[in-house]
Amino acid sequence: MAVTIKECLELQLLEVEMLLSMFPKRGEFSLDADAVPSIQRYLRNADGALPPQLEYRIALDVGEAKVKVELQVLLPHLYPQVAPQLFARSDALRRQQQLQLNTRLASHISSLDSGDLCVCEAVQWVKDNCLPFLENREALSECASKEVRVKETLRRMWIYSHHIYRQELRKKIFDCAKKLNLTGFCLTGKPGVICVEGLQENCEEFWRVIRYPNWKHISCKHVENIETEGSIDNCRLFHSFEDLQFQAHGDYGLRNDYHMDLGQFLEFLKQHQSEHIFQILFGVEGKLSDN
Repeated sequence: MAVTIKECLELQLLEVEMLLSMFPKRGEFSLDADAVPSIQRYLRNADGALPPQLEYRIALDVGEAKVKVELQVLLPHLYPQVAPQLFARSDALRRQQQLQLNTRLASHISSLDSGDLCVCEAVQWVKDNCLPFLENREALSECASKEVRVKETLRRMWIYSHHIYRQELRKKIFDCAKKLNLTGFCLTGKPGVICVEGLQENCEEFWRVIRYPNWKHISCKHVENIETEGSIDNCRLFHSFEDLQFQAHGDYGLRNDYHMDLGQFLEFLKQHQSEHIFQILFGVEGKLSDN
């Protein structure tokens, strides 16, 4: 018999109660104040819209030195029937160590039986397996200081959507970009275009967050990688994450049925040395009027 979303959400709330009892101190377990109530409202009326996915953070002290490690948790509506999205991060870990740690964590979670709650298991796994990475960080730092200056890579992603209107979606886009230190823009309307630039892993995290779980009319049209021995900030085309809202063509009278002035958008791209992206996004060569 297929498990329903309602049954999965009920299990998720049971796990949250368990975790709250394990991490009762202030700052140990963090989630949005409306996260649980929104699920409870849905459980009382399953005919309504699905609640936002449950997302929370658990602060862990690892080892005798009590190094701070944060486990970020995002639960699909069908968790525990499908795997949770987990990410462990710490200021004490270098990026490569952090990547290796999360690769091993994902492998461990995938080896568990489907349908079982596993966030508590993930918490214990992180506590048991973080220490070798933390103990090696000083040796790695000393080694890195003797090497030639490490190159950094700026990633720039160009994302196209049929339209972007909803305020809650726009808020999610801007909040995520700010959290991940990404610059770029979001063009609201029809079509919708998003550009983000920053560290590669941050861009990938942004793409994972905004398209999940089911944004149907969205695609990443183009990716640029720029390698530099200096700061990636020197390679950015944008100095902040901008909200673009150009004047619409025509008066359609419907709030969600208007096309943005792509001529203004082309001019904006030209000002940011990105005129070539117009053809990649829309399949036609952009031409500016002679004014």
